[in-house]
Amino acid sequence: MPRSIAGACILAAIVLVGISYTGLVANPALVRAGGIALFAVSLFATGAVPNHIASLWFFLACMLLGIAPAATVFSGFTSTPFWLVFGGTVIGIAVKETGLGARIARALARRFGASYAGAVAGTVAVGVALSFVMPSSMGRIVLLLPILAALADQLGFAQGSRGRTGLVLATIYGTLVPAFALLPSNVPNLVLAGAAETLYGVTLIYGEYFLLNYPVLGFAKAIVIALLIAAMFREEPRLAVAPATANPMSAAERRLTIVLVAALLLWMTDFVHHVSPAWVSLGAAAICLAPRIGVLGVDGIHEKVGYGALIYVAGILGLGAVISSTGLGTVLGGVLIEWADLKPGADTYNFAAIGAITSLLAVLTTQPGAPAVIAPLAADLAAATALPLLTVLMTIVVGFSAVIFPYQTPPIVVGLQLGRVGFGTATRFNLVLFAITIVILTPLHYLWWRILGLLS
Repeated sequence: MPRSIAGACILAAIVLVGISYTGLVANPALVRAGGIALFAVSLFATGAVPNHIASLWFFLACMLLGIAPAATVFSGFTSTPFWLVFGGTVIGIAVKETGLGARIARALARRFGASYAGAVAGTVAVGVALSFVMPSSMGRIVLLLPILAALADQLGFAQGSRGRTGLVLATIYGTLVPAFALLPSNVPNLVLAGAAETLYGVTLIYGEYFLLNYPVLGFAKAIVIALLIAAMFREEPRLAVAPATANPMSAAERRLTIVLVAALLLWMTDFVHHVSPAWVSLGAAAICLAPRIGVLGVDGIHEKVGYGALIYVAGILGLGAVISSTGLGTVLGGVLIEWADLKPGADTYNFAAIGAITSLLAVLTTQPGAPAVIAPLAADLAAATALPLLTVLMTIVVGFSAVIFPYQTPPIVVGLQLGRVGFGTATRFNLVLFAITIVILTPLHYLWWRILGLLS
C-alpha cells in the first residue's frame, strides 16, 4: 500500500511538472515546485524507498529542474540540526563504548524496570521533566537516547525488538510532543512567538501559554503517549534488574561525564550565551574524538556514524527551505483558508478549521515551517472568524502540535535515526497518536478553553 500511494503521488508530480512546461499555467516555477514537493513528501511520508535515497532524488530533481538555488536546496547540510545529529551520533557512540550509558541505565532500571509499563512511564517522565529545564528538543533527544538504549540492553531488549522500539519512541515522543505546550521548549513555539511579537506586537507569556496549552496538549498527551506505547509495544523485561555495584568509574567514563555535564549546562543556558545547541553538540563530539583527552579513537569511527541519517536530515530540511523560498507554502496557506470558508460566530468550526489548516501545512512545510507560513495570516483569520487574535494564535499551536507523519518534525527524524527505529513502525504509532489527538484530546482542549473563556 505505501508503494502504491507513493507511485500515485509521483505520477501526479510528473504531471504537474509536465504541465508547467506547456505554457498553460500562469506561474510555471510555482507549479514545478509543487510537483517536486509532492514527489518528496510522498517518499518521505510512505517510506517507499530508504529515506536517504529519497533525499538524494529530491536534491537531484531540484537541481535538474532549477527549482531553487543550490544554496537553498542543500541548506540542510549547513543547518544546525545536521550538525546536532552528527554530534549526537558521536556522543551516543561514546556513551556506549565507555560503559557510562550502561552504568546510568542500571540505575534507571532499578527504579523503573520492574515492568514494561513502568519503564515506559519512567522514560516519558524523564523526557517531560527535562523539557522544563532544557530548551532544545534536539539536544534532549541526543542526550537521552544513548542512555535509554542502554536501559533497553539492561532489560534484555535486543535491537529491533518490540520492547526496545517502544522505549526509543517513548524517549522521542515523550521528550518532544508535550513540549509543544511549553513556550521555549520547541522550535515551532519560538517561531510563532517571534512572529506574534514582530507582526502584531503580541508578546506570548510563559505562564499564560502554559495555562492555555499544557493541561491537555502537555500533561494529558504525555499520559496518552505512555499508555499507547505500553499497549502497542508491550514486552516484559527478559533480564533481571542488575543489583547496584561498587565498581569505580573508569578514566574514560569520568572524562565523558565531565563532557556531558558541561554540554547539559550549556544546553540549559543557551538563552544566556546564545550558542546554538548544535555547536555545543559538535564541541562535545570533537572533545570525545580528540587525541589523549578524548574517549574514542578516530579509527573505525567512520564505520559507526550513520551517514544515511545525515543525508536524510539534510533532505527534510532542504524540502522546508525550498517550499519557503519559492513561496509555495504561502500560496497553499491562502488556498486552504479560502477553502475552509470561515464564518463569524461559528467558534467550534473555526477552531477545528484553523487547527486542520495548520496541521496540513505542516505536512508540506514541516513543523517549524507551519507557524512561519500561517502566523502572517492570523490577523485575516481573526477578522474572518471574529475571534480574538490571541485565540487564533493559540489555535495554531493546536494545529502544529498534532503531528501527522514523523518526517514533519526534525527531532523525530533525528531520534529515529539515532535509535535505529524503522520509519514504518514510527509512522504507524504516529498515526494512532494523531487519531487519538483528534478524537479525544482536541475536543478536551476545546472544552478547556471554553472553561477559561477563550472560546464562547
